[in-house]
Amino acid sequence: MDIDFSPAKPEGADTQAAALYLGIDVSKAKLDCAVMMGSKWRDKSVANTPAGFRSLIHWVEGLREKAAGEPRSIVRVGMEATNVYWEACAQALSETGYRVSVVNPALIKAHAQSLGLRVKTDRVDARAIASFCRERNPAPWTPLSASEQALRALMLRHNALMQMKTQESNRLETAAAAAQTSLREHIAWLEAELKRIAAQIKQHIDDDPTLKGKRELLVSIPGVGERTSSTILSFVGHIERMDNAKQFAAFGGLNPALKESGTMKAKARMSKAGHAALRRALYMHAMVALHHTVWGKIYKERLQANHKPAKLIIGAMMRKLAHVIFGVLKSGKPFDPHLHGA
Repeated sequence: MDIDFSPAKPEGADTQAAALYLGIDVSKAKLDCAVMMGSKWRDKSVANTPAGFRSLIHWVEGLREKAAGEPRSIVRVGMEATNVYWEACAQALSETGYRVSVVNPALIKAHAQSLGLRVKTDRVDARAIASFCRERNPAPWTPLSASEQALRALMLRHNALMQMKTQESNRLETAAAAAQTSLREHIAWLEAELKRIAAQIKQHIDDDPTLKGKRELLVSIPGVGERTSSTILSFVGHIERMDNAKQFAAFGGLNPALKESGTMKAKARMSKAGHAALRRALYMHAMVALHHTVWGKIYKERLQANHKPAKLIIGAMMRKLAHVIFGVLKSGKPFDPHLHGA
């Protein structure tokens, strides 16, 4: 089925005739790629591995030469932020010199719906992403530094081990006697490995003056501990590229999602359209702040006086913490309790 993905380019988009638009539908095992060359399409599927990235780059370079006879013509790459499966590919393409944009999947879905698509395949999704990139000209993605990438990898491993430990502990409660020895030994290994990874994370931050300085700013906030600060620091590269605290709150999915139509007005809820790991860290931080810090108790009492329910208070505290975290990191100044009524 042939689908027209070639709307007129909006004002402000790239005007270079030789520009190629590469859309990548990302999954764990493979990358479905589609290149828009004017009104023509080229499709390819490669493995989501370093070898696959090299194959993709070789293919795109060949198309660049055919398109304009000039191998350095612009290549605009668009891909969805699918779990963590996109990061290695985005890094490789960015290092090659391509302009990479990482787009919220909800925006791609809305764009595909606006085109009236009635089919959903990996090839069609890749073409929709390339079309979105051409029509909307999304902002470029900035790759993380080597130190930030290492910290992110360590935090992801720590989180995975925590999930394994929880799963094994749940199995132990109902396991037969014959399996309990194995489960206990595995849990003991996981606990030891968690301690080792946590020590490695701490050492990695200690060895990086920039990360160490930012950790000192974060732990100045009452209620922020070693683990929470490490989680936040794994996102610090994104934070530094944001203009205001509202963007950081939205990055964690903490912004309110309003639904109003005519006389219908639904209650505002947390959008949750953001990084779940960041929300989990801020949830635990919010609980500690609300119940065990002076400034958090003051904030809770003020909202309770306005008859706000407990669930809303926790969400509001998470959003306030996002603003406070953004403020101390951007300003380079430690937490000031006097600014929060304490």
